[in-house]
Amino acid sequence: MVAALAVPAGLIFGSFATVVAHRVPRRESFVAGRSRCPHCGSTIAAYDNIPVVSWLLLRGRCRNCREAIPARYPLTELTMAALFVATVLILGTDDATELALGLTFCALLVVVTLTDLERRVIPNAVLAAGAVAAVAIAAIGDPSSLPDRAIAAAAAGGFLLLVALVYPRGMGMGDVKLAAVMGLYLGRSVAPALLIGFAVGALVGIVMMARRGASARKQAVPFGPFLALGGLVALWWGNALVDWYLTTFING
Repeated sequence: MVAALAVPAGLIFGSFATVVAHRVPRRESFVAGRSRCPHCGSTIAAYDNIPVVSWLLLRGRCRNCREAIPARYPLTELTMAALFVATVLILGTDDATELALGLTFCALLVVVTLTDLERRVIPNAVLAAGAVAAVAIAAIGDPSSLPDRAIAAAAAGGFLLLVALVYPRGMGMGDVKLAAVMGLYLGRSVAPALLIGFAVGALVGIVMMARRGASARKQAVPFGPFLALGGLVALWWGNALVDWYLTTFING
């Protein structure tokens, strides 16, 4: 039942995520003001703003000017719904605090991925809101976990800060701040999240160099989506990965 409810919730939050990702980097309010067509500026009616359904009925075009509406909007909505369902199914509903943190974390990662891919920026406002939400949820549901979450945030942010100082062309301060916020949500599981993010980023870099040669070194690739991918894996299976590592290489 909860997983079924996660579908419409994910679609709604996915639609909201596209609004946040579009407006915040442009310093526009995502709270006030109706949605508008980016081409003609006409206000989008409520019946044309139903996630996925309206895009399909309008055949991916604005009702007023008939300009194409990018497919990333319904794809984002469907992706958010899928992430919500996966989070509910994997984390379960026994721990309401962890589930609330997980769903909020998914929404944050989607927004960050959109802004980093489109604008090569991870907005401070988005990260600040995500950090406040993480602390608030943990403080209400599991206050004893706050010290560990703070340590994880400091460690993850500090590690990426060192990387950014050593290799500033490959790492931005937005990535550093994102890693710190991920620590608030994941706690100790932020370690495999960073490891996975770096591994996938390195793999993509190797593939690009194999296809394009040395010129690929000059191509800027946003690192936020790789961190987001690592964050999702760590959200769902991070504790199991950490326990496996400790059992195999430390306790063993």
